[in-house]
Amino acid sequence: MASVVGTYARAFADVVMAPGKRLDPQGSLAELHSFEALLAESDPLRRVLENPSISGENKRAVLDAITSRLGTIRQVRNFVAVLIDHRRLPLFSEILKQLEEELNDRQGITEAQIRTARALDDSEKKMLEAEIARLTGKTVRARYEQDATLLGGAIVQVGSTIYDGSVKGQLEKIREQLVES
Repeated sequence: MASVVGTYARAFADVVMAPGKRLDPQGSLAELHSFEALLAESDPLRRVLENPSISGENKRAVLDAITSRLGTIRQVRNFVAVLIDHRRLPLFSEILKQLEEELNDRQGITEAQIRTARALDDSEKKMLEAEIARLTGKTVRARYEQDATLLGGAIVQVGSTIYDGSVKGQLEKIREQLVES
């Protein structure tokens, strides 16, 4: 299924990033997230849109009513219609996650999850983000979380790479070295 998810994500990323017709990637994602939330909230809606016995025409009529209320752009509406027509709606959340990664990659953006022992001020955040940008060569979009168990320092996760600069992590390394000796 991963290849199917990637295929749809790349196809819509091509639409969003098409030269000359470039759409707002964050706006497109926001509209798709709104639709995802609607599907999560309304089990009857999801069942209707996933039901193979209901005609595509009727499903698109329901979709049109929803997207007009949400103020969804045509390209997002068409993308969701393709997913419905090809019975890929059960993969919607996975496709959306892959699409975010694809758009970030194409824009040179990396997501960083940063856990710190205390709240950081703006200058500390800028300094930390600048260092992550230097390491990754990409623009950083950071999400911060406070975790008092770290005792001090920070843990930064970029993709599957984790940089542990926490006091807790350093104490753990020292403990391991002492056990090995």
